[in-house]
Amino acid sequence: MSLNFSFSPEHEAVRDTVRRFCRDELAPLVVEAEEKEQFPKHLFKRWAELGLLGVRYPVEDGGTGMDKVSDCIVREELSYVSQAFATSWSAQTHLAIWPIWKNGTTYQKEHFFQPALAGEKIAGFALSEPDGGSNIRAMTTKAEKVEGGWRLNGSKLYITNAPIADFLMMAARTSPELKPDAISLFIVELPCKGIEIHKLKKEGIRGSETALIHIEDVFVPDECLLGERTGTYPLLLECLSENRVGVAANALGMARAAFDAAKSYAEDRIVAGKRIGDYQAVAHKLADMATDIEASRLMVYYGAWLVDQGRLDSATAAKIKLIASETALKVSEQAIRIHGGAGIMREYPVGRIHRDAFVYVIGEGTSDVQRNIIARDLGFKP
Repeated sequence: MSLNFSFSPEHEAVRDTVRRFCRDELAPLVVEAEEKEQFPKHLFKRWAELGLLGVRYPVEDGGTGMDKVSDCIVREELSYVSQAFATSWSAQTHLAIWPIWKNGTTYQKEHFFQPALAGEKIAGFALSEPDGGSNIRAMTTKAEKVEGGWRLNGSKLYITNAPIADFLMMAARTSPELKPDAISLFIVELPCKGIEIHKLKKEGIRGSETALIHIEDVFVPDECLLGERTGTYPLLLECLSENRVGVAANALGMARAAFDAAKSYAEDRIVAGKRIGDYQAVAHKLADMATDIEASRLMVYYGAWLVDQGRLDSATAAKIKLIASETALKVSEQAIRIHGGAGIMREYPVGRIHRDAFVYVIGEGTSDVQRNIIARDLGFKP
């Protein structure tokens, strides 16, 4: 990918393939999944068959060997149809199994990474906690060394895929000190004695299943400590930074979907003998929406290009996530306003998109967390 952000024929082929799949196979499932708040689990196997779970992994490891630009294309197109489905996909293929691919033992890759990549196992990433908010270092879930393994106690909140997962990548404190080697990652198989999973009801991303998890005296064998070593906090941060560019691509997909719905409505809705899009107030809204989306698109794919060059830094990732998530929220709100009363009717997608967009000014690091990262890069200490 060159600095003029052109896409290669291979990138366009990926977009066409994913777009057709989303239109033909995902779109018909959205309404039922949202109404029942139940994820259609067969999608993991289908994604694996299409190579979509392995986009970011080398061919020799069972992946499809694509670049970060392709990964963002996949995310954008999935989110255009359903952010809930994209969320469950991302929680598995990026957050939960990327650390295993990056730092796992042979045993961990064979028993967890490969089955998840094949869609045979579902995974989640258990990081957030009820009292910690966005501050990872405030983590209170503890892992105590015992004979043959570790004993975990604590709780996790807002964990995607937990109600349907076969295993969780779980972060816990293995040292009381606030330093990089104080937090480690564990692979916890489910069901598991001492793990209680309480499915949550949500306003946004309803078709993705999320849970509160209670962890009481859970034994995890030594072979399930990631990499069989403590102190994987830096790996966790690396995972989150790259994923923020991906999340920005998700937000771009939502913004596009909201804009397209609003534009179509503005073309079809007639008031006082003319299309509402021909009224200046509506036309200006659409003009601003289109401009914000284009700015986000350039930032997202610039970020993806930086990842592929090995040059992404945390401040740039924060800027990309901030602008894209806030754009999705703003654009989807304007889409509702353009729809008027129809905007709050469930037969139109803009209300769902707006609810889903709210999730991403909070999840994966709130907008204020992103601003703190950016401000620190500028030399300030918020």
